[in-house]
Amino acid sequence: MAKSRPTTTAKKTTRTARNTAPQTGLTHFDAQGQAHMVDVGAKAHTHRIAVAQGNIRMQAATLKAIAAGHMKKGDVLGVARLAAIQAAKRAADLIPLAHPLQLTRVAVHFKNDTKARAIHIQTRVECHGQTGVEMEALTAASVGLLTIYDMCKAIDRGMVISEISLLEKRGGKSGEWIKDPA
Repeated sequence: MAKSRPTTTAKKTTRTARNTAPQTGLTHFDAQGQAHMVDVGAKAHTHRIAVAQGNIRMQAATLKAIAAGHMKKGDVLGVARLAAIQAAKRAADLIPLAHPLQLTRVAVHFKNDTKARAIHIQTRVECHGQTGVEMEALTAASVGLLTIYDMCKAIDRGMVISEISLLEKRGGKSGEWIKDPA
């Protein structure tokens, strides 16, 4: 499990995955151990950013068909991009204790990797609010990849979705966190 140790630089707290102290408590549980939605009413409105990633590995012929636009269901990456954006907007409907947020930006980028026979996704979600957008970025990456699977499963049921993870988060009291590249 990643741990973080804050380092302060000019009013900015940075947390890195390799140098962190263990979190002292789980905020989604009350004193009796019951799950509850965290009260964020007293938190400051700040610019929140989260970036997530993931990938889907497939047969070389599947990747080639996607890149060439030869899939019977249409523009795979175009549809997956729209699905990822929609998923970010609906994260609170899927994750029980996530707060509904007023998102200000959702960006989705795909990269074809012929050597790894994979498509990599990176999502960036932003808002000005009282809680972070990590779940929205992770949900967007997950659903974008699931959409690729759905649109290509007729020719490649062996695709593997993996390495969905948070790359960075910014804003709020805890400041900046960037995943250790190692």
